[in-house]
Amino acid sequence: MSQTLSAMVGLRNLILSGELLPGERISENLVAQRLNASRTPVRAALMRLASDGLLDPIPSGGFTVRAFTERDIRDACEVRGSLEGLAARLAAERGLSSDTLNKLRDAVQGMDALFASEDRRFDVDAYIAFNGIFHDTIHAASDSAILRRQLDQLMSLPFASPSAFIESDDSRPILRTILIVAQEQHRAVLEAIEQRQSARAEVVMREHAQNWLRYFMKIRGQEKQLRLKPNGTVVHLRQRA
Repeated sequence: MSQTLSAMVGLRNLILSGELLPGERISENLVAQRLNASRTPVRAALMRLASDGLLDPIPSGGFTVRAFTERDIRDACEVRGSLEGLAARLAAERGLSSDTLNKLRDAVQGMDALFASEDRRFDVDAYIAFNGIFHDTIHAASDSAILRRQLDQLMSLPFASPSAFIESDDSRPILRTILIVAQEQHRAVLEAIEQRQSARAEVVMREHAQNWLRYFMKIRGQEKQLRLKPNGTVVHLRQRA
């Protein structure tokens, strides 16, 4: 794992475990000290988590931890399903170049290889990279500047990103099960786009977003158990009145 990825995972765990509270101001120095890491990868990690919607930048410098509710996450997931479903439909209707199709195929095959590996510890970081390529390629293949702007804005919301996984030793069995389903959906979306089946591509892509929400809710249901484990990470959400 690169230093930046290591810093990103460590910082995400500090936020999700509740060690860094909503509204709390954090800086490169603070995070570097907490993670025993150098400032350069920490700076990159802060920027990445800000783009993922977990942090808000402060104009004068630094970041604050963003507060959000379970409803916020549900709504973001619904919107993501609608927008990505539209992107998949437009990609199927308008057709893809051979280079773009090959890029999608390579991403799916890369994820297939991870599941086929005999390594007992599933390579989540590699999956996130291939998954990001798959989704970004479909966004671009929609050939709609308006839609891409909306998707870019959406990805700044907490846990709206297709790669915003919660990971701990406790969540790994659930995560692997959910990812197997997600991979079947990747194949189905790719097949629908290849065959210019726009309606099918849209429906499967919408269901793909719901699959992530089911994963999140299963992890959320384990909150009491995970809180007792020092290495467990869990999302601590504000309660909506």
